[in-house]
Amino acid sequence: MNAPQQNATPVLRPHPVTSVDDGRQLMAHLADVMDALLGLVEQETALVRGGKLAEVARLEPTKADLARLYYADSARLKASTKFLSQALPDALEALRRRHDTFHALLQINLTVLATAQAVSEGIMRGVSAELARKSSPQVYGSSGQTVAPTRREASMPLTISRTL
Repeated sequence: MNAPQQNATPVLRPHPVTSVDDGRQLMAHLADVMDALLGLVEQETALVRGGKLAEVARLEPTKADLARLYYADSARLKASTKFLSQALPDALEALRRRHDTFHALLQINLTVLATAQAVSEGIMRGVSAELARKSSPQVYGSSGQTVAPTRREASMPLTISRTL
């Protein structure tokens, strides 16, 4: 019997830095990528706060490309930590501090995005509840009180037209 073959994609390991110049180039490139990502994230945050979500969607391809570069540089830096901590300890520490600032600014962006999502969900639920209330008959029950919509009526799907 033949053993089943696994269709696993091989994991490519980043090649570690082996020279000081290569290490400086890697750290400079990572810093440039972080700066570009921060600029894009700040732009995205401003657009979300301004309610310009269609423009936010246009930033996604650039953001994805920068995120790929960031991941690749970070993986290579991680593979080179031992060499860089011996060859360029001050530069590596400066990059760590810069990365901490980068991380804090990304948290602000994530908070803005989460808030925008929560607000939009709340609006949609409110609209849906109001439509369900208006679509159900306004009658009185045997207790003399108005009857609440049934569960089926309250959970009717909501349709949105994006054409104006």
